[in-house]
Amino acid sequence: LVASLAQRTQIKSLHLKGKELTMKIVAALLALIGSTAAFAPAAKESVVTSLNVESTEVGATAPLGFFDPLGYITDEAKFERYRAVERKHGRIAMMAMLGTFVHNNNWVFDGYISPSQGIKFSDIDTGIGGLFQVPAQGLAQILVVAGLIELAWWPASQLDGDYGVRLGKINNWDQEPAKELRQKNAELNNGRAAMMGTLGIVLQELVTGQNLQEQFSSLNITPY
Repeated sequence: LVASLAQRTQIKSLHLKGKELTMKIVAALLALIGSTAAFAPAAKESVVTSLNVESTEVGATAPLGFFDPLGYITDEAKFERYRAVERKHGRIAMMAMLGTFVHNNNWVFDGYISPSQGIKFSDIDTGIGGLFQVPAQGLAQILVVAGLIELAWWPASQLDGDYGVRLGKINNWDQEPAKELRQKNAELNNGRAAMMGTLGIVLQELVTGQNLQEQFSSLNITPY
């Protein structure tokens, strides 16, 4: 009995020492955090007020307005670059959506995409799998043309994205300046929608194995 009581006393003593050691470690960590807080950089002031108001008007539409929840925009130069990247990706996504509608309806060129390999345009799948059926030389040609457009014809270094394309009265901004802001906002918003739509189409096809046209034809449009 005496030995049992001594053993229990020893165990309690070890527990108390363990708790005491844990409290000391916690106290040391809190002290360390407190000391480093003195050297932490001061919080940055809101940068929205420092940006050019005119530049933020384009794309800052309801209901979100100027939307930068993670605080990426720290100066005017970064804002202009991010806006140019968003605009370019939106344009690419809109072309991708148009291509989806065209190819899903089996509207393809006549003839061969690769006469040497005997591959016709109609042999290429209409979904995302068709990308892997295009011969390597064809993909290389696409990349070369895209590179020429990116670097020379419509250079990405021109951050305003206005390459002087005018379609008569549709976008005659010099004669009707009020159209400019509305049409630029429309382009950005349509590009944002196209980016989300393209991502959704790719994910849906990966999950269901059906392209967009096949899903709607079979009414397989429920997420459940």
